[in-house]
Amino acid sequence: MPGNTFGSRFKITTWGESHGKAIGVVIDGCPAGLALDEQDIQIYLDRRKPGQTKYSTPRREDDQVEILSGVFEGKTTGTPISLIVYNKTARSRDYSEIAGYYRPGHADYTFQEKYGFRDYRGGGRTSGRETIGRVAAGAIAAKILSELGIHIMAYTKSIGPVTVDSRQMDFDEIRNNPLCMPNAQAASQAADFLDECMKHKDSAGGLIECRITGLIPGIGEPVFDKLDASLARAILSIGAVKGFEIGDGFKAAGLTGSTHNDAFAPGTPDPVKRTNHSGGVLGGLSDGAEIVFRAAIKPTPSIAKTQQTVNAHGEAIEISIGGRHDPVIVPRAVVVVESMAALTVLDLVFDNMTARMDGIRCFYSVSE
Repeated sequence: MPGNTFGSRFKITTWGESHGKAIGVVIDGCPAGLALDEQDIQIYLDRRKPGQTKYSTPRREDDQVEILSGVFEGKTTGTPISLIVYNKTARSRDYSEIAGYYRPGHADYTFQEKYGFRDYRGGGRTSGRETIGRVAAGAIAAKILSELGIHIMAYTKSIGPVTVDSRQMDFDEIRNNPLCMPNAQAASQAADFLDECMKHKDSAGGLIECRITGLIPGIGEPVFDKLDASLARAILSIGAVKGFEIGDGFKAAGLTGSTHNDAFAPGTPDPVKRTNHSGGVLGGLSDGAEIVFRAAIKPTPSIAKTQQTVNAHGEAIEISIGGRHDPVIVPRAVVVVESMAALTVLDLVFDNMTARMDGIRCFYSVSE
């Protein structure tokens, strides 16, 4: 199965299945000398860990990460970093009957058609647990970026019909509620909506918004590896994501050029934009403003509500999916979006180091 590797200069390969022995990631291209220990990574994994609130799957995993290679005496060595997280409470018996039919909203049918068989235990590689490797690697990428003054923050923008007003955001509130919303009142309303969904054995979707600050102008590669295109590819590779937009996004289609264009103003030392309709990207390159994008997350497809499908013999049947599942994916996906953004930006930052001769001369202390 190809397609398990992401990145060019900072490259990651994730491996493992939801109900396999373990899940992990190998990271190639991390510079030597970065102070790194397991707690740096665990902080990120704890944010996506299951079983912490009533709005996540009751499957309880400690998701403790172990560093197997690439770190010596608390510093990265420049060699591949291998990370592993063991699956300890998988209950494969919960999924035994799934082998005989195709669940709506899942990859059961498509995997069966592509490979001729499938790992039906919790979704195998298509499970949300696959994101453990992304988050573990993203924690390292984010730490490197923070040393460069680049910071990434994501949060729940909406769940179902409840949306946080952009004028009423309190970013300190994000970690204070289980839904990761930057507004306490909106979080309470969203919780009420989710309670109704759960009462009716249903699930909900929502929006995750992400902001990247501290990025200098010029990051990104024109044409096929634009910053916005690279972010879109990374975010859309997350299993639950069904849409991506940056800046004004789809709203831009209804604007005029005079209202959508961001006027420049004198700055110190560089020009600044008076508005940020572009979301911090012009011509595929960062323009120095805050990067702002959103990801649309679908409702959890595993629901106990009765659904119609067909079995392996092509016969129409009704099912009610058992097992342990999140009534909403959005809050636990926030850190996944952050991680994929960090991996993307770091890769492009590394690419940018060879974009100009003056930068190369400066790095090697060579005068003209």
